[in-house]
Amino acid sequence: MGGGQSTSATERGGFLLFLGLVSLALLAVVLPFLTPMLWAALAGIMFQPLYRWFLVRRPDKETQAALASLVVILFAVVLPALWIGSAVVEEAAGLYVAFREGNIDVSMYFAQIFAALPTNIQASLDSAGFGDFGEVQARATAFVQASLGLIATQAIALGGSVFGFVLSFAIALYVGFFLLRDGRAIGQAIIAALPMERQVANRLAERFLTIVRATIKGSVVVGLVQGALGALTFWIVGLPSVLLLGVIMAIASLLPALGPAIVWVPAAIYLLATGALWEGVVVIVSGVALIGMADNVLRPILVGRDTGIPDWLILVTTLGGIALMGLSGIVVGPLVCGLFLAAWGIFAEQREPPVVPAGPREES
Repeated sequence: MGGGQSTSATERGGFLLFLGLVSLALLAVVLPFLTPMLWAALAGIMFQPLYRWFLVRRPDKETQAALASLVVILFAVVLPALWIGSAVVEEAAGLYVAFREGNIDVSMYFAQIFAALPTNIQASLDSAGFGDFGEVQARATAFVQASLGLIATQAIALGGSVFGFVLSFAIALYVGFFLLRDGRAIGQAIIAALPMERQVANRLAERFLTIVRATIKGSVVVGLVQGALGALTFWIVGLPSVLLLGVIMAIASLLPALGPAIVWVPAAIYLLATGALWEGVVVIVSGVALIGMADNVLRPILVGRDTGIPDWLILVTTLGGIALMGLSGIVVGPLVCGLFLAAWGIFAEQREPPVVPAGPREES
């Protein structure tokens, strides 16, 4: 009897070891295409209502509904994003060349702003040691050149691996089609296979979907709206490289409290200091009344309910995710944090002692 139990435990342990090894092997195989598969999965989650809309109008035509959804995603989201991205890279590369060749003199802009400040503020800056902008100018120039150079380098790397980009793009579309069509069935199969209680697996899956939708709607969509409003404002007042500034503003919108203000406030200060009064006023009014209010108005409408993640954790995990995974980290960082908080919350609930109902009182 004991020998049979030992053999059974050994066989089960061996199978679990094989399961772990083959799972790691599969991860290693798909690792080169992990990013396009991730974005395909996110698209399958976000555009599932669009697929259902087509399916209602074409009952029992799952393939046609998935193809129609994919066409909408391609022309409404992917192609415009590629066009904007190529324009931003072109602007960044042009600015990088201008900085490198000395066509843009940062010291002149600093001098103009400093000269336009009131006399008492100039005196205070001089006494504090900020009157000489030599070191500030050097660091600012180096930072801008490094940032623009990174974008230009990425563009050159992308241009040098066109085949890899096209392949990743094709895989994202191909996988996205199947995840749109079979996403629910795949999700249910994964939940059923997870080695944990079904109730816990369902709660984690619900948390996963909530965080993905909240992150994309509440961060990506709001950031795109704020970036578009900023780019339009800068175009109206005649600032150069409006697409690049708009993208920077969209990324800055991920930062709680400050957000896009770290882009439009310096722009407004520069315009006012250089005598462009109405342009500076337009940037300030747009920044406060349009760009700043977009977050307060759109986020509650798009997200609907809170993710339960504190703002400071969203900031840290978003920046950490971007540093680790690039653009995908915008979603992956908060997602990992949300699942971490949900898992520990469930664990804490399971450790709580069961509540024993009180018996009926005896009447004296």
